[in-house]
Amino acid sequence: MWKNIWNPSNRKVLCCNIVTALALDLFLEYMERKSFSGLMQFINDRTFVFLFNALIIFMFLSIVFIARKKMFTYALITAGWFLVGLVNGIVLNDRRTPFTAVDLTLAKSILPILRSYLELWQIVGAIILLIVGVIALVSLYLYSPVAKKSFDLKTNVCMVLIMFLMFGGITYVGVGRGQLIKDFDNLIAGYKDYGVAYGFCVTAMDTGIDRPIEYSKDRVQKLSQKIHKMIKESDQQAEYKEERRPNIIFIQLESFFDLSTVKKLQVSEDPIPTFHKIQEEYTSGMLKVPVYGAGTINTEFEVITGMNVKYFGTGEYPYRSVLQNKTCDSISYWLKELSYETSVIHNNNASFYDRDTVFSNLGFDNFITIENMNVNSKNEAGWAKDEILTKYIMDTMERTSSKDLIYTISVQGHGDYPTGPQDNALIQVTGEGLSESYLNQLTYYVNQTREMDDFLKNLLELLSKYDEDTMVIAYGDHLPGMDFENSDLLCGNKYETPYFIWDNFGYNKANKKKESENLTSYQLASKVLSEVDIQNGVINQFHQTMQDSKNYKKNLKLLQYDMLYGANFIREGLDPLEATEICFSLNPVKVESIKQDGKKYLLLGDNFTDYSRVYVNGILVSSEVKSNHVMKISAGSVKEGDEITIHQVSKTNENITLNQSESYEFHERNVEPLYKQEKAFH
Repeated sequence: MWKNIWNPSNRKVLCCNIVTALALDLFLEYMERKSFSGLMQFINDRTFVFLFNALIIFMFLSIVFIARKKMFTYALITAGWFLVGLVNGIVLNDRRTPFTAVDLTLAKSILPILRSYLELWQIVGAIILLIVGVIALVSLYLYSPVAKKSFDLKTNVCMVLIMFLMFGGITYVGVGRGQLIKDFDNLIAGYKDYGVAYGFCVTAMDTGIDRPIEYSKDRVQKLSQKIHKMIKESDQQAEYKEERRPNIIFIQLESFFDLSTVKKLQVSEDPIPTFHKIQEEYTSGMLKVPVYGAGTINTEFEVITGMNVKYFGTGEYPYRSVLQNKTCDSISYWLKELSYETSVIHNNNASFYDRDTVFSNLGFDNFITIENMNVNSKNEAGWAKDEILTKYIMDTMERTSSKDLIYTISVQGHGDYPTGPQDNALIQVTGEGLSESYLNQLTYYVNQTREMDDFLKNLLELLSKYDEDTMVIAYGDHLPGMDFENSDLLCGNKYETPYFIWDNFGYNKANKKKESENLTSYQLASKVLSEVDIQNGVINQFHQTMQDSKNYKKNLKLLQYDMLYGANFIREGLDPLEATEICFSLNPVKVESIKQDGKKYLLLGDNFTDYSRVYVNGILVSSEVKSNHVMKISAGSVKEGDEITIHQVSKTNENITLNQSESYEFHERNVEPLYKQEKAFH
């Protein structure tokens, strides 16, 4: 048998597989880091991990041993791993989160936004290369040589099985010695620390929530009965609380925390004085979040749903997996039962992390994004400043007739952070032994947090005078990606961010001592609702009654599995959760009149933004946005009786219309000339 295994053909395949596996591993890790020095450091610091990743690729290539069309199989597997590395490198340029196996299931939603990642010539080139590659693979399959009759399939199958057993043993040892891990707390760090091949395979194999052993209809119904029993008992035992239905505003602050709590840094002044003042006077504490440095949507998911992302697959983002096509219990649905109008406000594009799809499945009514905002101020990194959010929060509260749930998502603190000089910055950061570029990044970051803190100050000043009961819950989604370790922080945990609960009716000030506590992000919403005695929603009821129970986490996983992957026994007898039709603007874009300026027409109206486009009879025409009230088109673009509409298009794909104006019928008799004084003003 040994002679059959160690034949010239197998020796040749073995050598090719080893060389190819190492070459592909080098390519994957280089595309992850875009730095030769970074690649060399990874190989030097984590030699076992690098070789293990090469071994993963080698195991895929081992299929060649049992294939009759070896050249075709070899080319197919090599091309597959090459594409993983190439696509990962491309998406990291913009998205920052690496390419995962889940992305393969979202190809349909990714195709429309390719222009976000690639120039047109690059897309055309990629399509040509893809076509050439497919033709080459088909040709190889049809015309490549077939293994000779002497090919010993049984012997080679045994050999491959032995390889897989050895691979399993090496994996077991690697995990046991702590050189490999089963779960990534952070997908970005996971790929960098444990390799692209390993990360990609883990995200392919570990998805969703594993079915709990005790899962059954009877088990879920018993849990449901216990929850309702405890709700009833708590109602009977609770002290009288004045019934309130306040507006509830969550402020999720991008990468927000107190930089002065980093031991090795000296910060010239308090970077977040307003936040600290509110923490001293109102309910506050530390919030344990599931991610570090990135992964906003997993903190967001936990707060909105009350679910723990730890029970999902390694590095999984539920927004990009199960929530693509399934509704999910959420604070939005809980409060809609009490006739709240539910909105999300985000000063970035609607499709970021597929939120334009996901928020419909989370039950939100409105989603106000940068496409329908007039943003006049951006920071050096190119992100809209958070001060713009105040206008749209207040506007939403004024325009809705019912009580509001407003989930606000900040973006100003987002990386990457500039490394250039920050000499004129208000707050300076110093630290012994740190590079100038790193200190520049920290100085830039800390001044962004000061401006975010000022945003909170201005918002709370307005809301303190607002004539409706209102609560504000502010917290950081995660720490910035600055390579902090637990030992660097005064709090000792890089997965904790500060939070506070403020209100304009006095409860959280009067009850600060009683209500202040440290929480996990999936407990936050239920904590807030418990303060105003709102018990709607299955997950909310569970947290409010079972948080101190022995099997709290075990039962939470049971509920999550039942709702998202099981038979949904918990909602028997309840109406199904229906996805909502998202409204992307509470301020309708509209055309009110047209004036002529030489060979141009000026469309006069309201709520035009940088993402407004003019359509005539459903066809896009060239236009220019001059202001919030003026758009310019060529006079030759329209003729008598044409229908003009303004489309608010997606920032990432202009072929997607988020919302549009009512039609304006064009008639030359209604066109007025632009007067000289108007022209001068214009």
